[in-house]
Amino acid sequence: RLVSRRPACAQGSASWRRHMAKPTVGYLGMGIMGSAMANRLIDAGFDVTLWNRTKERCDTLKAKGAKVADTPQAVVEACDIVFACTSDPESARKVVFGEGGVLAGISAGKKYVDMSTVDEECAIEIATAIKSKGGLFLEAPVSGSKAPAVNGQLVILAAGDESLRSDAQPCFDVMGKKTFFLGEVGAGARMKLVVNMVMAINIEALSEGLALGQKAGLKGSDIMAVLEEGALKSPLYSLKGPKMLEGDYAPNFPLKHQQKDIRLAVDLGQKVGQPLPVAAAANE
Repeated sequence: RLVSRRPACAQGSASWRRHMAKPTVGYLGMGIMGSAMANRLIDAGFDVTLWNRTKERCDTLKAKGAKVADTPQAVVEACDIVFACTSDPESARKVVFGEGGVLAGISAGKKYVDMSTVDEECAIEIATAIKSKGGLFLEAPVSGSKAPAVNGQLVILAAGDESLRSDAQPCFDVMGKKTFFLGEVGAGARMKLVVNMVMAINIEALSEGLALGQKAGLKGSDIMAVLEEGALKSPLYSLKGPKMLEGDYAPNFPLKHQQKDIRLAVDLGQKVGQPLPVAAAANE
């Protein structure tokens, strides 16, 4: 369900003040998405501690006032809430289960929010381990790439501990425009894979349409103008189409991660018995 960005209580009430109180925040993973989200938290006045496998990638945000820790464990021990955004299930597990990892710092009441795009099994494995030590866990993958992350326009797909969702909401309000709470751990992972599968198929369709049209003698700009006026008009096409025509392939979302997501979606289809021939073709 959709979670409101603002509580219904009056601004002067005690519950409003609790909602607005800024927790100390950790952020693990300074890739394209993680660094953009952490940057927004710093700009919003949160006390932020960072970690990244390659420590130098924290330097820009350190110059803005963020602290930098040597291990994920140290971040968890120092912060009220820790967020993570890593590249795939393998790295998500390594951050949690590796030496000096998140799990080593978890004790009763510690709060961990994983914003990585992973499969359901990975999310459940991490949740089980965190909860076994008395911690609270929320998965919160996001819909959106670099520009929405920079501008705080992500859609956050949360599932897991609902009290932690409430505690994390002031941070989510800085990082995103809407938060959905989807229920038990695993639902967020499934929703993110569905969204990214649909996105990949649509980008593939747009690229093939532009390639075909231009080889058939049409102007790419005319193709985009026609799409803009019809039922196929979409923010995705408006963003990606002109970049394709200009040959601008600077990564907002690296292709290796997009393919990882569509592969995980195809795997999910196999598990639940849903054929996905178009997604499988896009994966190829």
